[in-house]
Amino acid sequence: MSKKTLLAILAIALVLGIGLTYRLMMMGSETQSSGAAAIGGPFELVNQNGDTVTQQDYAGKYMLIYFGYTFCPDVCPTELQVMGTALDMMPEDTAAEVTPIFISIDPERDTIGALGAYVPHFHDRMVGLTGTVAQTSEAAKAYRIYYAKSIPEGEPEDTDSYLMDHSSFVYLMGRDGEFIRHFNYGTAPEDMAKGITEAVKSNG
Repeated sequence: MSKKTLLAILAIALVLGIGLTYRLMMMGSETQSSGAAAIGGPFELVNQNGDTVTQQDYAGKYMLIYFGYTFCPDVCPTELQVMGTALDMMPEDTAAEVTPIFISIDPERDTIGALGAYVPHFHDRMVGLTGTVAQTSEAAKAYRIYYAKSIPEGEPEDTDSYLMDHSSFVYLMGRDGEFIRHFNYGTAPEDMAKGITEAVKSNG
């Protein structure tokens, strides 16, 4: 390799290195300036009573949100049960400040009636939300939720016998709708109760 070619390669590497460093610095400054994860945002959905609601309907309260679907065989019911149990383990006045919310990622099957029959099994105050495919997709996108239809081998594309692969996080949102923290799948009810209680005490 000639000296001229080597110098050219080094020059290109230097330019790329400076560009990458600048991008990383900018990303860091954006995170520091916002001070919060980019999770959450406006939504317009329908609750299990058939009422159209937005995030503003829950302003002033904490939201404990989980995205899933009523046909989920194990993960969703487990997490919703943890949410309900955690609320029951908290001081009554603190728990009253938190609205548990289940948002469907399967609106084609999760009708208003299906949600109305489903969510009371997990907590008497749990809210079930669904909507059009576009509405639920926008909500999931705002909360950075991954989901995809999983059709069993041999089943036609239009089958009703499918599962939904999806993220499994429980989000705690503040009174202003801002993200506070999340709980990973497998978090014990007592740990979730403690985390929520501490957040409510810290944030007022």
